[in-house]
Amino acid sequence: MKIKTLKHEKFNTKSNSGISNGFLVPIYNIHDKFFDNGKKPEQVYLTVISKNSHKGPHLHKIRTGCFICIKGNVKIILKIEGNYETYYSGEDHDFLSIMIPVGVGALLKNISNEDSYIVNTPYPAWTPDMNDEYTDDFSDLDLD
Repeated sequence: MKIKTLKHEKFNTKSNSGISNGFLVPIYNIHDKFFDNGKKPEQVYLTVISKNSHKGPHLHKIRTGCFICIKGNVKIILKIEGNYETYYSGEDHDFLSIMIPVGVGALLKNISNEDSYIVNTPYPAWTPDMNDEYTDDFSDLDLD
């Protein structure tokens, strides 16, 4: 199974007087054609992973996730047909978007010295009665 990823370029911004005042990173642009036809994000939420922590492993049987770390850096480990694949996203990793297909287990690990902020743009959108949260078994994985 091929995991879709997309690097996002960071653009430095300047004030009207030409002084650097930060940067912007495009997160979603319909023209990138990153999402398959008819499967565009239906929800946007922020999840924060504390320093020295991780979230998961978990998987979804209904929802496809699309993670991008917008502050800090994360290691995203996917379990695909019993094998692990590792991806990185964040300030030091081109703000990579990583598409997590239905049925693929994922563990998100903060590899920063501060909280890491991850935006998820899943489809379909979560609802309280969806019951699509499952724990996956990564017990054979060394998290260090």
